[in-house]
Amino acid sequence: MKGNYDKAFENVIRLRIMSILMVNEQFDFNSFKELLEVTDGNLASHLKNLENSEYIMVEKSFQGRKPLTNYSATNAGKEAFKLHLEFLENLINENKP
Repeated sequence: MKGNYDKAFENVIRLRIMSILMVNEQFDFNSFKELLEVTDGNLASHLKNLENSEYIMVEKSFQGRKPLTNYSATNAGKEAFKLHLEFLENLINENKP
């Protein structure tokens, strides 16, 4: 079977985070929180998991006096995500009648 199942993406929140980062150069914490409708702690743990896998990068800055945390997908993260989607697509196609 082509593609590669990746445990980093087995959670729907992490799958959605990577989907967002595949079509956006970067995305900030509050926008993720609003779009995904998750708590700060829940979102932070999923982002940390992806960061530890080196699939996303974190960039902290200030907008005026407000801290701003932006996330972007790494090349390794994009490649791993594509392979995971390929795996899922093949799995679906194999099980079609």
